[in-house]
Amino acid sequence: MTSKTLTAPLFHIAGTGAALPGPPVDNAVMDRVFRLSEEWIDAFVGTRTRHFGWDPVTGAATHSLADLCAEAAVRALDAAGLEPAELDFLVLTTATPDTLLPTTATAVADRLGLNHLPAYQLQGGCAGAVQALDVARALLAGGHGTGLVVGGDVTARFLDAGRDVTGLSSQELVNYVLFGDGAGAAVVSAEPLGEGVAVRSLLNRFTGLGRPAGQIVDWHGAARPDPDRLMMFEDYKAIEAHVPALAGEILWELLESAGWRAEELDFLLPPQLSGRMTERIVEGLYAPAAREISCVAETGNTGNALPLLQLDRLLPELTPGAKAVSVVVESSKWIKAGLTLEMPRETL
Repeated sequence: MTSKTLTAPLFHIAGTGAALPGPPVDNAVMDRVFRLSEEWIDAFVGTRTRHFGWDPVTGAATHSLADLCAEAAVRALDAAGLEPAELDFLVLTTATPDTLLPTTATAVADRLGLNHLPAYQLQGGCAGAVQALDVARALLAGGHGTGLVVGGDVTARFLDAGRDVTGLSSQELVNYVLFGDGAGAAVVSAEPLGEGVAVRSLLNRFTGLGRPAGQIVDWHGAARPDPDRLMMFEDYKAIEAHVPALAGEILWELLESAGWRAEELDFLLPPQLSGRMTERIVEGLYAPAAREISCVAETGNTGNALPLLQLDRLLPELTPGAKAVSVVVESSKWIKAGLTLEMPRETL
């Protein structure tokens, strides 16, 4: 006996795309450039490679966020079999826009040849992709037929190329081995397009009332320079203490909202904070038959891109009737997020 399945999807994902800049940067390069030992990176973070939109030796920029987001968007449109002119809206999410104004969302819209449509930009972190999909859900429910969701981040302004970082505090040092650059995109639609996957339920909930931030990404202008101000701060101990439990709560909330049992899951998309943290989280989640879809050990933590990169890896693996859950935790101010997805048994 199987549990019930919701009859009406919230919306559909018609195609996905991903963009990672340049060749992968392995831990040997991180050792050589930043004097961080390969053994320490593997033991502490578990990330084998990452991609940077800048040269880690010279610091020269090679890819902007708009470059990566536009590339991922084109691939998602190709996967969905759509032209940019068929889109009704664009929602882009990032913690690291190229400029505060104009928004990266409008820059990407310009590159895609889009005009006379709403282009929204959200400021988010790891949960940003789900938040953007939530906004897209509301737009689709309001009468728009098809839209584009894009998420991505770049690290060029926060990490110093060629710097000897061994004297930094652990809260700042971890960022050099944790993060990478990239973008992901998804074409969403109110009605199924081709073999699109159905989104059965969506969780997007702030849970950080009165709790200290687990991560800070700061900024300042020339008017108030402060050389002692930490631009990126990561409370890794708090993340280790709280994220696994939050992930378990999210999984069960999503299963309940979709009317599924854990035993029915075919795929699990766990939080992608780091390779080691993902391993710990998966060990604590009960999804006995689910296959894990992860990418962080190869891509680094790409922030807003990560859930979309996982979706891009998931969609080719789905067969009719397959069920998947995406679990997302954002530690910046503690956000619980996620999706339940199902491949229809019949193509409509």
